[in-house]
Amino acid sequence: QVQLVDSGGGLVQAGGSLTLSCATSVSFFDIIHIGWYRQAPGKQRELVAAISTGGTTDYADTAKGRFTISRDNAKNTAYLQMNDLVPEDTAVYTCNSGRFISGRFHSGDIWGQGTQVTVSS
Repeated sequence: QVQLVDSGGGLVQAGGSLTLSCATSVSFFDIIHIGWYRQAPGKQRELVAAISTGGTTDYADTAKGRFTISRDNAKNTAYLQMNDLVPEDTAVYTCNSGRFISGRFHSGDIWGQGTQVTVSS
């Protein structure tokens, strides 16, 4: 079955930018939907952004206008471009293979390993 690998996390200052990647080695990446989630210590995991096979996107209110999700099916990779980062964005970010229902993303059982994003003030 599909396996996902997250990368691109790191330490940045508030106002900075960071790009996360979600890659898979399977040849059918173009037929799966991808969502990015994040979870901070002691907090519930939340959806940040998602993109369907057809390019439909779904953003959390806190991410809309600052983050951009995209995909390159030829590279079997989805991206999350994060701009204007704030300390509240600090969390472990994990990509997920799920589904879209009426334009909204719902998580499936396949997750990446997670990549740490830390935003300092």
